[in-house]
Amino acid sequence: MDEKPGITEVVKAEANKESESNPDKQTLLAVLQFLKKHNLKDTQELLQKEAKLKVDDDSNNTVAQTNSEVSAALSAYKSEGDPSIYEDQYLTIREFIEESLDTYKCELSMLLYPLFVHLYLELVYNEHESKAKRFFIRFSAQQEDYLQEDLRQLRMVTKKEHMEENEHIMENFRTSKYVIRMSRDSYTLLKRHLQAKKKNFLLNLIQEHLYIDVFDGIPRNKKQITAVAGALGGEARRDANKVKVFFGLLKEPDLSVQLEEEEEAADGEDKPKKKKPKKELFSRKAKNDPNAPSATRIPLPELTDADKLDKIHALREAAKRVKLGEENLPSICFYTFANTYQGVSSAEIAEDSSMMAAGFADGVIRVWTLTLSKLRCMKPPSELSIIDTEADDVLERMMDDRTSADVKVLYGHSGPVYATRFSHDRKYLISCSEDTMIRMWSLLTYTCLVCYKGHTHPVWDVKFSPHGYYFASGGRDKAARVWATDQHQPVRIFAGHLSDVDCVQFHPNSNYVATGSSDRTVRLWDVLTGNCVRYMTGHKAAVQALCFTPCGKMLASAGADSLVLVWSIQHGNLVAQLSSHTDTIYSLAFSREGRILATGGIDNCVKLWNMQKISENMDTDDLALSTIHAKVELVDKPLASYHTKSTPVICLHFTRRNLLMAAGAYVQTTH
Repeated sequence: MDEKPGITEVVKAEANKESESNPDKQTLLAVLQFLKKHNLKDTQELLQKEAKLKVDDDSNNTVAQTNSEVSAALSAYKSEGDPSIYEDQYLTIREFIEESLDTYKCELSMLLYPLFVHLYLELVYNEHESKAKRFFIRFSAQQEDYLQEDLRQLRMVTKKEHMEENEHIMENFRTSKYVIRMSRDSYTLLKRHLQAKKKNFLLNLIQEHLYIDVFDGIPRNKKQITAVAGALGGEARRDANKVKVFFGLLKEPDLSVQLEEEEEAADGEDKPKKKKPKKELFSRKAKNDPNAPSATRIPLPELTDADKLDKIHALREAAKRVKLGEENLPSICFYTFANTYQGVSSAEIAEDSSMMAAGFADGVIRVWTLTLSKLRCMKPPSELSIIDTEADDVLERMMDDRTSADVKVLYGHSGPVYATRFSHDRKYLISCSEDTMIRMWSLLTYTCLVCYKGHTHPVWDVKFSPHGYYFASGGRDKAARVWATDQHQPVRIFAGHLSDVDCVQFHPNSNYVATGSSDRTVRLWDVLTGNCVRYMTGHKAAVQALCFTPCGKMLASAGADSLVLVWSIQHGNLVAQLSSHTDTIYSLAFSREGRILATGGIDNCVKLWNMQKISENMDTDDLALSTIHAKVELVDKPLASYHTKSTPVICLHFTRRNLLMAAGAYVQTTH
């Protein structure tokens, strides 16, 4: 049977490239126009140079071009058809899906939501306001529960003028085609039905606004589809996760550490301590990880002597690490912020567990010491000049004991501080705020060193690279950025999310950045090329937290849907869903060897999950089925749950010895 045009089918890689090139170019042009509008010339020139785009310097021509693109896109909704047939058309396709065999029904039902949206927008665009309102009221309640928030926003678009003015709605539903994955059998059944019934109206609508990605194989069941459904733009295309990702760890420097173990004398005895034979602990096996990127793939800072000493200290701590497992759960040390009338908006613990920083709603940042050592500032320049720089304890002599304190206060932000992060060497602290600024602070002088300007809206998250020098940020402007500490403009801009970038996270090898968004997707970006190399869907609400396993093979994400999803970085598929929380999850942390995952949120609870079992199951799965029919392990019972009295958990951290540290602000409840 000859196939008639009407439904987009993926059959050739060339067709995929052609279909993707225009949306990508439109996105880049939109970002360039956005940067130009806000007078960010340096960033605009950098992006234009990297993307190799030629943009007319005349602002009037650029604006006219953008306006014409918007008008052209909106004109797709222009129709002279009878508005009374819209309800009948939608009822017809819904009845066909409900009467289909259960084998195909689940896949075909994914058509209902995007068709509902575009039928409604077409009625609005052609000024059939009363018909549009009736259509919305009749069918909106039948959509999935997790889509109701989107539909509440859509309901605000009741006139043609609203479509042109409401950027959020139109970008989500107009500029990019909604992607639906469907087996060839389901696709053929749909096509034959539409052609036999001569439903050209629906055929054209599907061709114009949907992208049906057809695969060979058995149709997916309800469980498999639900696991990956939820994103604003539908599922990821199959070719979205085909790029090779170097998820292995970089080779560690050759460090040989001698560990000296001493036998304690018996109680009441003054005998000298007896030393055991020394044993050597090496930082890393000499064998290279075949999945690791080359050490020179992206420029990374060289290790200083202080870095090497810190690594040696970390290895000695690791030798005393508690081996966690199902039968040996970690102890938890919880820090509670009391009487926080300013409102704690973020908290962070340094990698070596020596300091904690918290951001507050009044723009203030506080840094505490978590050890017996006090926080001290450097001496003034007049006193530093007389210090003997050749002395062995020169660093100690530089610090001023008169300034020692348990807490230091940093002033500078003019809005709530949404994230604070320590650098790997604990010399710097970066913070981001509602005031659109990212600030870098010195932890030697406790003053602001640099103010990074690039975001034009509130910045929700910021993270240092594990290897230092770079940091990533994400905000309300729907873009993530990678910065170098010695440059005032970002070195990479990651554009593609349809809504706010709520959280960012560097991969352990620093070559990739993961982002979580309010568009309910998780993306992985290549720092070298700036391209999106993994597109992961499955969340039903905004993604608020991300965390890589220490080995770099898996990524955990969590958010407002109270779910924790675990992803395979190699294939980009979902491997496990953890469901036990009852409210938004804001914090994730893996134990140092990756066997335990700790999760916490505003349901006042810390939960521990067995990641060793999930990892073993992932390794034994058939990789040939990983992209479409991947087995998703559903876990609804954690290893343990620890409830606080009335303290949401906003920070989780495992020490080098695997003690779990947590923090949150006590919330006064009224009865």
